[in-house]
Amino acid sequence: MKILITGGAGYIGSRLTSLLLAQGYKVSVIDNLMYRQNSLLDHFSNPNFNFFYGDIRDQYIMKKLLVNHDVVIPLAAIVGAPACDKNPILATEVNVNSLRFLFDNISKGQLILMPTTNSAYGTSIADNLCTEESPLNPISKYARDKVLVETWLQELDSFVSLRLATVFGVSERMRLDLLVNNFVFRAFTDRYLVLFEPNFRRNFIHISDVCRVFELVIQEPGKFIGQVFNVGLSSANLSKVQLAKQIQNYLPDLSIMISESGADPDKRDYLVSNQKIESLGFKPAKNLDNGISELLSAMPFFNERSFTNL
Repeated sequence: MKILITGGAGYIGSRLTSLLLAQGYKVSVIDNLMYRQNSLLDHFSNPNFNFFYGDIRDQYIMKKLLVNHDVVIPLAAIVGAPACDKNPILATEVNVNSLRFLFDNISKGQLILMPTTNSAYGTSIADNLCTEESPLNPISKYARDKVLVETWLQELDSFVSLRLATVFGVSERMRLDLLVNNFVFRAFTDRYLVLFEPNFRRNFIHISDVCRVFELVIQEPGKFIGQVFNVGLSSANLSKVQLAKQIQNYLPDLSIMISESGADPDKRDYLVSNQKIESLGFKPAKNLDNGISELLSAMPFFNERSFTNL
C-alpha cells in the first residue's frame, strides 16, 4: 500500500511517517520544510520512503503525486488559532484552498484520512459530553476552516474524519506551543504558570496514540470509512487549572497563579466523548502522566524559539 502524507515532516507527520515505515508501508512525504526541520533524515536510506520538497499549493506537483497513492493523509496546515490569525491569507490558501483542489482531484477508491479538530465544538453546555452528532460552534478561523473542509470531505466516496483533541508529547519535529507541551515547558523553565480562563476545559491525546489511530484506520478501513470520529483521551477532559495541578505533582515547587486578564483566542470550553472510536477497538496506550514525564525528561533538548509554529 502506498501512502502520501502532506506536511509529513511536521509534528504529527514525523512520528506518523516513522510508524508507517516501521510497519512496512510505502510512504511518500511532501513538505516545504517551512520550519527548517530535519526530522525525516533517518528515513532516506529506506527504499519505501520518498520525499518531495514542495508546497501543497503547487497544483502541478500535487496532481502528479495524487495518482500514485492509495491513501492520502493531508497533515500540511497552518495549525492553531494564533498561527492562522497571524497570517490569515496564508492560512486560507493552505487550510482551505489547497484541500479543495485535493478533493476535486482525488480518484474514486483513494482513501482520504483527514485530521480535523474537536475545537469545532467551541463552547459546550454545562457538563454535556460532545459527541460526533453535537452541534458545531467553531469560534476561531482555524476551527471554522476545519469545519468547512470537513463538510467538503463528507461529499467524497472514501473518507474518514478524525476530530483530534489537543495533542501532546515528544516528536522529532517538536512543538512547544501546544497547551500541555507549553505548560510543561513553562513549568520546568520558570517554575510558575499564570493561567487565564483557568476553568476552560478541553480534551487531550498523546501524539503516539494519534499515529496509532491513523494506522488502525489504514489497517481496517471498512470499519471507519464515511464516518467522523472524536479522537481523544477520555481520562483527559481537563480544565487548565486541573492540567497545571497535574504537572505540579511532578514539580512540587511550581507556583500556579490565576490572572483576570487574558483570553483564549478559540474560547474553547468543552468535554468530549470518544466512545464511538473506542467502541471500534481503539484504546489509547498513553495517558497524561506518561506525557508529562516524557516531556520533562526531554526538556534539556528544547528551546522555545526552535520549537513553535508562531
